Amino acid sequence: MKLILASNSPRRRQLLSDLGLRYEIRLVDVDEEFPDHLRRAEVAEYLAARKAAAYVATLAPDEVVLTADTIVCLDDVVLNKPADVAEATAMLTRLQGRSHEVFTGVCLRTGNGREVLFSDQTTVHFRPLSPAEISHYIETAKPFDKAGAYGAQDWIGMVGVTRLEGSYFNVMGLPVHRVWEELENLLGPAAAWNGLNTAPADFKAG
Repeated sequence: MKLILASNSPRRRQLLSDLGLRYEIRLVDVDEEFPDHLRRAEVAEYLAARKAAAYVATLAPDEVVLTADTIVCLDDVVLNKPADVAEATAMLTRLQGRSHEVFTGVCLRTGNGREVLFSDQTTVHFRPLSPAEISHYIETAKPFDKAGAYGAQDWIGMVGVTRLEGSYFNVMGLPVHRVWEELENLLGPAAAWNGLNTAPADFKAG
């Protein structure tokens, strides 16, 4: 089975590579608007499924596409990617000194029509941040490609995040523990292991 990563995110690419999976990147433009009545995890799953649907017509029977969408929620408000410095500053000013939730929706869809859709949640706690810290981060990191205007793996995560409840990798953009589990469930352990560069010596397919 051939894995297709439908994401331009360097963090998702790195996480899949660190997991040991071989994959091909395939990109299609998808409208990321979502219905207003959706809340929190529903938004992330809706967008992941919408992205996967855009690949249905081009998937070969031996291919499985992985799509994902990560959102940051403060209370019930979804914080998307900031458009500019002012928006990034406003987002981080709201997040500092509080806890918020990060949801990543993931869809795995095979060329023969099988699909798994799931999401993972992590609670992130930020200490209070000064305007100077927020300004420094935005100026140096330019987090305009990140939901909520920050990356936990960045400087601001190192100095500002005091505690996580849930998967750190989920905050980076992909809950790899769930991805691996669902790949095994969808394809079977042998097929999942065959997607790795090297299987453990004591692993027996079947």
